Amino acid sequence: MILLDPKNLDRYYPDARSAEIMHKTVEFFEGKGKARLLEDYYARPWYADFLEFVRKERIFASMCTPAGEGAPDVRWDTWRNCEFAEILGFYGLQYWYTWQVSVLGLGPIWMSGNEALRGRAARALEEGGIFAFGLSEKTHGADIYSTDMVLTRDGDGWRANGRKYYIGNGNEAAIVSTFGRFEDSDEYVFFAADPRHPNYHLVQNVVASQNYVSEFELRDYPVQEADILHRGREAWNAALNTVNVGKYNLGWASIGICTHALYEAIAHAHNRKLYGMRVTDMSHVRRMFVEGTARLVAMKLFALRAADYMRSASSEDRRYLLYNPMVKMKVTTQGEAVIDLLWDAIAAKGFEKDMYFSQAAVDIRALPKLEGTVHVNVALIAKFMPNFFFNPGEYPEIERQDHDRNDDFLFHQGSARGLGQIRFHDYRRAFEGVDLPNVRAFFEQTEAFREMLAAAPPGPEQMKDVDFLLAGGEIFALVVYAQLILENARLYAIDDDLLDQIFEFMVRDVSGFALQLLSQPSSSDVQMAKCREMMRKPVHDRERYERVWNAHVKVLDGAYAMNA
Repeated sequence: MILLDPKNLDRYYPDARSAEIMHKTVEFFEGKGKARLLEDYYARPWYADFLEFVRKERIFASMCTPAGEGAPDVRWDTWRNCEFAEILGFYGLQYWYTWQVSVLGLGPIWMSGNEALRGRAARALEEGGIFAFGLSEKTHGADIYSTDMVLTRDGDGWRANGRKYYIGNGNEAAIVSTFGRFEDSDEYVFFAADPRHPNYHLVQNVVASQNYVSEFELRDYPVQEADILHRGREAWNAALNTVNVGKYNLGWASIGICTHALYEAIAHAHNRKLYGMRVTDMSHVRRMFVEGTARLVAMKLFALRAADYMRSASSEDRRYLLYNPMVKMKVTTQGEAVIDLLWDAIAAKGFEKDMYFSQAAVDIRALPKLEGTVHVNVALIAKFMPNFFFNPGEYPEIERQDHDRNDDFLFHQGSARGLGQIRFHDYRRAFEGVDLPNVRAFFEQTEAFREMLAAAPPGPEQMKDVDFLLAGGEIFALVVYAQLILENARLYAIDDDLLDQIFEFMVRDVSGFALQLLSQPSSSDVQMAKCREMMRKPVHDRERYERVWNAHVKVLDGAYAMNA
């Protein structure tokens, strides 16, 4: 089964330490139990017990230290980071969050040439330290063109003044990687700040949560040359390249949340009787579960395949820069769709305080809104569209990247420029040899979209119209989504029934976005004609649908329940 079952961790582990980390993390949460987990969620204490576990078992030290920077058993391994993020999301977004913002805080450090600060970070990780990424500000958000954190020359060093806002772990981080600018040159800078320093002022936690999402202020905070991580263009690149590493994890949190919610929802609905029948015998409820499960499996197939491209990336192969924001944007919004389907199926049960679902329904909403909104990420991926459709490149086949090695390139990504020059392998190869009704229908929709772009590409005014751009960007995103799902369906031996069920909702989704595109005031006659070609009815096969229900959905009833 491709979905996570924490009590049956049967995923391939290339080394004993990776397996140990995952099993011990599950043991921590199952030992804590569901009642205490939910009690803490609503009471909102700082998760000191989890961080003590992390310190004692060297979890962050092993996983967040690149090879060569610390103990012999450490490495930065995206393959195992995926499952770790999924497990943390499965038990609670708050636990995932403190790890996620540590990943972001460590990015500028591991990308820096400051060996002393890298050594300090490695030692802090061994001591159980967490980290923070001091980028966003209250008035500018994460707009790195504008920062009010200013470093003013003071003798041999500087004094930093300014506020940062929405900075996770800003209360107890060992190091806060802080973005600002030099007053005299307006040059960007990343420097290391210490929350224990008297000139570091913690203002507030801006959210009502177990997480500490801080607002902090530096008042004449002393900065020496030894505290500088990056200057100028390097600081700019470090900011964007760190987000490239970190935003990918949001999709995995969403996958973990949805998986736990699915187990709870099916166990409730399948064992509840109304009007003399099982709730899951009601046609609309069964449809919700089948579609929700298909969407969740698709999320995981895509995110796993995107990890393969991240791990095989190089300065000559930057395809990950399309797939990475897709995991952040598409997988997280699909997570919302899954929770909505399940919530409609279990209705008021989803509000109850003894259900994990009650926190899942709230927390799933956060993920599309972090590390750049969906709108920002759709605008980003639109830059790749011309080369994706009309200028494919040649690359060697990428196999499953599940071996135990350090992902060196992630901390040597180089310039963040040149996205429009990145080329991709021909997406049409993924469809070859797949003879399924909805896959064929989807491919026909894709070709109609490609023909529209060739015959009537968006004009200058349409490119400024965010609503137009979003509708077209969503169709493009679905093409990319389909490509990687098909590639991974082969690698994970997904059966034809489930694969065609996935493409049933994808045909419907393309039709919906095509209607949005057609309805835009600026759509031309040629564009509208092609949109009508894209609006297709998926092929519904009743026997296939029932096989998917029996083989992939109903079997989840009783498959997992968290320890009380």
